[in-house]
Amino acid sequence: MPKPLQENICNEGLFSSLFKKHYQSLYSYLYYKFGEYLNPEDKAQEAFTKLWQNCGKVSPAKAKSYVFTIGNNLMLNEVKHHKVVLQHQKIKPKSHTNESPEFVLQEKQYLEKLECAIANLTESERTAFLMNRVEGKKHKEIAAILDISTKAVEKRIYRALAKLREEIKEL
Repeated sequence: MPKPLQENICNEGLFSSLFKKHYQSLYSYLYYKFGEYLNPEDKAQEAFTKLWQNCGKVSPAKAKSYVFTIGNNLMLNEVKHHKVVLQHQKIKPKSHTNESPEFVLQEKQYLEKLECAIANLTESERTAFLMNRVEGKKHKEIAAILDISTKAVEKRIYRALAKLREEIKEL
């Protein structure tokens, strides 16, 4: 059995010739099978991109079947995605709530008061507090970002919480 001249298709000239030879047929195959709606041109290009990324693993003899399989799988994934999107579009959001109008008003007032209280914090306290409570960063991460000690971060967050409790307690 004769050994192939090249083991893989990482040679730019070989890849280019494979692209020119098989691109149009791959595009036509995807277009005829799935239609224009799912953008077969992008999927064909993406299949060749994946071929280039895995050029060391694919032999020239298997390149055509590789790109056709990848292109077909990309289109099937797109079909699945559109099905999920359609399912979610069928679900109608609730147009009513179980909360009383008084509760909704109190909640709105509370959020306004909280935002005002956060705005009244010093910049260092507000920064540390929001990084911890909103972004979910740990004290060590905040200390590294702000270039301060962990104890300083803990102290700033503690002071911020104390001030917020004091201001919000008035509600």
